[in-house]
Parts: sequence; structure tokens; C-alpha cells
Amino acid sequence: MESKTKLRWATLGVGVIGHQLADAMQALGGNLYAVGNRTHEKAVAFAKEYGIGKVYDHPEDMFADPDVDIVYISTPHNTHIKYLRQALAAGKHVLCEKSITLNSAELEEAVKLAEEHHVVLAEAQTIYHMPIYRKLAEAAAEGKFGPLNVITMNFGSYKDYNMKNRFFNRNLAGGAMLDIGVYALSFVRWFMNSCPTELLTQVKYAETGVDEQASLLLKNKEEQMATVMLSLHSKQPKRGTLSFDKAYVELFEYPRGDKAVITWTEDGRKEEVLAGSTAEALQYEVLDMEKAVSGDPSVMHLDYTRDVMKLMTKARDIWGMKYPEEEA
Repeated sequence: MESKTKLRWATLGVGVIGHQLADAMQALGGNLYAVGNRTHEKAVAFAKEYGIGKVYDHPEDMFADPDVDIVYISTPHNTHIKYLRQALAAGKHVLCEKSITLNSAELEEAVKLAEEHHVVLAEAQTIYHMPIYRKLAEAAAEGKFGPLNVITMNFGSYKDYNMKNRFFNRNLAGGAMLDIGVYALSFVRWFMNSCPTELLTQVKYAETGVDEQASLLLKNKEEQMATVMLSLHSKQPKRGTLSFDKAYVELFEYPRGDKAVITWTEDGRKEEVLAGSTAEALQYEVLDMEKAVSGDPSVMHLDYTRDVMKLMTKARDIWGMKYPEEEA
């Protein structure tokens, strides 16, 4: 794959995703233009590792730089809105790591700012960009599988019971919903005909007060249904199953999946579908973001991001679970 434009990207955050972004940019034949981080020394080391020519003394300097076209934000969830406000108000296009904000109110504020300043705002949700999902969505839209009836989602990680790490840290917006639930619900929204309007949910809390485990039952106006099971301390296969009239479709390792297996209802025949590459997940996001900035914002699916955020916010409202920023 080759980058279609010569836009200048700056990354705010040098964690795992920051490194993956830098690798993706270089794989596309380019490089990040600049880097910033809350810890300046880490930004300097990152720039040296990837041969990046510009390092900001403070994250805010990135937004004031007239040479920056796109900012990628990969800081902790609860810092996103602060940086989104600054970047969007400065007229920067923004690709923000999931979950894009803590709740729907924050997201709608960011959407309004993006509209006012005529820039692209998008969530770095890999499910919306991997080729396997587009291929299956096209087949479903053509009626190949018949009507969609049920979606079954599992996502379970095994995180040690260290209540100081970000997964369980309430002050870093920890918890299963914002960290892994966003993937499962984005999968559901991608294939459902419309956003679910009915939601039942249960939660099990970690000792820090964040959601360690959660279940959701969803239904939309077409009466398509979905079940979602999440856990931060119980390993599950990362499997999504789409049950249609004529077949069921299984996707494995689904956040960055590149393979699906179709089992046909009539005769039990199995068919394997391959599309894209897991290793190139960030490259697909970069290319789609550049298409959006060049005039096709629909490829970033902000409408789905807003729907998913509404569902996550509603679930936490039902639980009565708030983060410190939401209690002010």
C-alpha cells in the first residue's frame, strides 16, 4: 500500500499505539512529521528511534504548529476531550484512539467543534477499516446470507489484579466497557441495520469501582438482536458470530481480523473468506483518514462512533458508574 497524499501527521502519545502508528507510516513510505508527549523525554527518545524531525516541548505546541495537518491522539481516555478541544479549535484534523471520549456529551462537544472549524474528527476504530469487514458487509447488503437475526460477541482479556494499572484505574478511565467493549459494540453497529434502541445490562465491579466484567443484550427497530460479554480478568476467544437466515459467519481475533468462516445453514458447508492483513491494521486507518481529509469523511464512520458512544454511556448510566471527571 502507498500513502495517497503527503499530509503531515503528528502523534500525541508514544505508547504502544504511537509505535504502531510510526511503523505504519514508514511502511507506507513516509514518516511522522512530529511527536509530542506529556513526558518530554519520552517524546525525544521516540523521535530518535523513528527519525522524526520535530519534537514539541509541550503537547499544546503541536496544536499551534501551522505545518501540522493531522493529529493522532493516543493518550489515556480521560485526557482525550482536553486535547480534542485544543486541536479542533486550532483547525487540526484529528484521529483519536478509542474510546474517543468518556461519554456522549463530550463527543457531541467535539463534533460541534469539528463542524465549526471545518475539520475531520474520527475515532481510530480498526473495525471500520479492515477489509474483511467491508467485504462481509457488502455480501450481507447484497443478500448473500439472507436477513441478519443475531450477533454474538465475546471479548475477554486476562489482566493481573493490579489495581494501579490503567485497566482498573478509575482515575485513568479504566474498565472493560471503554477499553474492550468499544470494539464489540462497534462490531455490532457495523453489521446491524440501525443502532440498537433497547439495552439490558449487568456489571461486576473491580475493587476500584470500574467495570471488570459486563454483559449486554441489545435490540434495534428491525428486531435484530445482539449479546455482548466482556471481561478484564477472564480470557475468552475474541470471536464475533453473525447469524443470518442462510448462514452464520464467524470472525476470529476480530478487532484486527483478516479471516472469516461461513457455515451455510442448508448443508453445513464451510467457506473461508480472507481479506486484508492483521499486520497492516494501522495502515488502513491512516489511508482512510487521508481520504477523509482529502474530501470523503464518510470513510471514517463518525456516525457509528456516535451510536456506539451513546450505547456505552447508556450502559454506564444504568449501572450508575461515573468517572471522577463526570462527578464534577
